[in-house]
Amino acid sequence: MEFLTSYHLLGLTIGLATFLIIGLFHPIVIKAEYYHGTRCWWLFLLAGILLLAGSVFTANVLVASLLGVTGFSCFWSILELFQQQERVHKGWFPRNPKRHYPWDEA
Repeated sequence: MEFLTSYHLLGLTIGLATFLIIGLFHPIVIKAEYYHGTRCWWLFLLAGILLLAGSVFTANVLVASLLGVTGFSCFWSILELFQQQERVHKGWFPRNPKRHYPWDEA
């Protein structure tokens, strides 16, 4: 940590980690929708709340930043989960043949 602050690399490190965290959540949302549908949205909510609480109670700037970014990425994933369901409905992504979809009822 001292190395990052002495060479002014903390912002660069947080930026790179943010990029990687956001990129990691893309396939997580796709897999979550495929296997669980939108029923698992509350897990993203719970994880986001816990991560943000951890961010508030952490003194280390790097760890607090990464917890905060991951927490808000969980919140954003809730929206993406429902949008992913729409993308599956449009045929842009494969649907899970073992799952029931709301548009199958009509």
